[in-house]
Amino acid sequence: MDLSFGQIALILIVTMIAAIDQFNFLESIYRPIVIGPIIGAIMGDLQTGLMIGASYELMMIGAMPVGGAQPPNAVIGGIMATVFGISLKLDVAAALPLAIPFALLGQYAVTALFTVVSPLMVKAEKYAEEANPSGIVRLNYLTMGLLAVLFAVIVLAGLVAGSAIGKQLSETIPVWVFAGLGAAGKMMPALGFGMLLRVMYSKELAMFLFVGFVFVAYMQLPLLAVAFIGVAVAVYDFQMNTRNVPHVKEADTDGI
Repeated sequence: MDLSFGQIALILIVTMIAAIDQFNFLESIYRPIVIGPIIGAIMGDLQTGLMIGASYELMMIGAMPVGGAQPPNAVIGGIMATVFGISLKLDVAAALPLAIPFALLGQYAVTALFTVVSPLMVKAEKYAEEANPSGIVRLNYLTMGLLAVLFAVIVLAGLVAGSAIGKQLSETIPVWVFAGLGAAGKMMPALGFGMLLRVMYSKELAMFLFVGFVFVAYMQLPLLAVAFIGVAVAVYDFQMNTRNVPHVKEADTDGI
């Protein structure tokens, strides 16, 4: 699918908004499950955008920045996965691996930008000592603008060069290679959950994980239905725990 000038412009605008949201607004606009359908709607295939965005979200759900360490960028990766999937008419699982190089490029770009602008902290401290909030605001707008432009440049390069490369690959690479990419892409959501479980795993709550697995794998329940069951169990557990907490009378307290 050849993108028009208007489509490219809209994709770049969405990219810049998502880039700023990732580190400043924090409204979750940048998450692949949100940005995938938006890019899909721009390219005229909302359903595929939603499917790729949801799959990429599962893949990146456990990837989070720790200190100065940045994971592969979810914004650029999600956008390029959607673009490749729709423009090359790829299977959802096959589109995910093709976006990894762009996600890594976004990771390196963020790290490099943070390194370059780190000396601005000294300037911000000076503005704080001078009680000059407008100076701090200008520094924030400067870094936000640089980040948005940097993301837009990477995505533009992917739209211009990546589409041509992807088209050439789709014509020259054997079908079995894309089948392998599809198999790898189907494993990536499991990898994302594995990374998440390394942080959140609890022996006391592990039984609920296995119950959910049984619901999906053997009883063929939709994920949304399992999610509603989980919410109901969590609400019930919260109500029972708060109901059993002994209430201390006001007369028995010392006021502290």
